[in-house]
Amino acid sequence: MAKPEPDSSKKSSPHQHSIDGYAIVEKIGAGSYSTVYKGFRTIGPRETVAIKCVEKSKLSTTGRENIITEIRMLKMLKHEYIVQMKDFQWDDRFIYIVMEYCDGGDLSAFIRKRHKLPETVCRKFMQQLATALKFLRQNNVVHLDLKPQNLLLTTQPRLSLKVGDFGFAQFLSNEAYHCSLRGSPLYMAPEMLIKRHYDAKVDLWSVGVIAYECLFGRAPYSSASIKQLHAKIAAQAPIEVPEGCVSRDCQDLLCRLLKHDPQERMSYEEFFAHPFLDLEHLPSEDSFKEGVKLIHEAVNKDANKEFKQAFMLYCQALQYFVPYIQAEQDPEKKTTLTTKVAEYTKRAEELKSVLQPQPLHRKTSPEPSVTKEKTTSTVTSTSNTGVTVTDSRSPTPMELMALCSTTPSLRDALEIGQAAQMYLAEGQYQLALDKFQASLGVLVPLLATEPLGPRKELLYRQVQDWLKQAESVKALMSCTKMDQTPIAAAENKGKKRKFFLRKIKIFKFLQKTD
Repeated sequence: MAKPEPDSSKKSSPHQHSIDGYAIVEKIGAGSYSTVYKGFRTIGPRETVAIKCVEKSKLSTTGRENIITEIRMLKMLKHEYIVQMKDFQWDDRFIYIVMEYCDGGDLSAFIRKRHKLPETVCRKFMQQLATALKFLRQNNVVHLDLKPQNLLLTTQPRLSLKVGDFGFAQFLSNEAYHCSLRGSPLYMAPEMLIKRHYDAKVDLWSVGVIAYECLFGRAPYSSASIKQLHAKIAAQAPIEVPEGCVSRDCQDLLCRLLKHDPQERMSYEEFFAHPFLDLEHLPSEDSFKEGVKLIHEAVNKDANKEFKQAFMLYCQALQYFVPYIQAEQDPEKKTTLTTKVAEYTKRAEELKSVLQPQPLHRKTSPEPSVTKEKTTSTVTSTSNTGVTVTDSRSPTPMELMALCSTTPSLRDALEIGQAAQMYLAEGQYQLALDKFQASLGVLVPLLATEPLGPRKELLYRQVQDWLKQAESVKALMSCTKMDQTPIAAAENKGKKRKFFLRKIKIFKFLQKTD
């Protein structure tokens, strides 16, 4: 008589495991061939960990190879936004992978609890995910199973997302992959689910699905069954991004990630450079130093009465400072930085009137003064900071208008851009940004098809100038959205004396940074 199979539940009991240097507390998750427990280190300082216990007998040959690859990867992947492996052991029955413990659960539970996330929170998570993916690309790794359940959250010292579960991950090669299905169908790229022939771009599709679910509370192809999901993807059912629910940058990112054809899907380089993510201004010591450098340049330009350049540089610096302040955990340092940034913001507000345009006058023929020689002098008037100086030699919308009598769409877009400048000067930042985006949405495609000549050179300079002004608007908007300043908070709580005593510390800090 055959012996009965042992109860599998007993196999996964914490009492069945003996891991040198660690104690198991409770079960926190389970997969097809592994169980995850919460535990702590028993030798040295007490540290909470997560212990993944993989039962060898349940592993296929491919499963064994995946575990070996996972451990090999985790040993080298040390990054702020990747769950860290701290140790690994094995015995006759189990492989134990000791991981960093993430106290915030996973992104899937985080979304379910809140139904959907504000765009600002989604951007923060996408920035962290993109930073991790950039690191993976640098190490020639493709994850192949990105989904909310594999994105873990920590709450200390601040809410952060970390990529976990590298069980399906692979090292990159120049050839396309062709093998069995990997990952969860709901987050799987069409080429993986249907053709089973794919490359590293499958991770970008998964990122698009995750971002969509964060914003709208469901995946774009949510279905009652795998069969229905497969049918929707095979038919390339349109993915609708509700109008007006998210910003233009966010909508653009979603649409370019969720392309069924991987050839049409955005590249990793385009993803990392996308304005919605704005990885350039992600808080770091390097970004803070860049902000300080720009402030020094702004102050010098301001002192030399080069007010337009000073305004642009103040705003560029604010784009580095605001995210840094929002991420700062030291209350005293945060207070000091916020107070100083408030001064820079006030000065930028005072200078923005220099951008107010002169009224446009439509003309049916080009002005004699608009020549190739003059356009050349405009290019040489660009400073080494990349900011174009508007002076007697620089092109203006009025000069460009004189050359566009035969192109009504160009003329109309210039008028919209000029309206954006007016709104900026008046401090109506949202209207200014909307107008700049509308104008540039027409001008940039026209620039791509414009034949070589004086008009194209003037148009190029104008587009570059308005792109910088649009970025300045975003910087000023981000300042207005910051929490109440320490000055106002102190006054509202009747702590004026404490604030003025703090001025001495602020003065010392300014001596170090200015």
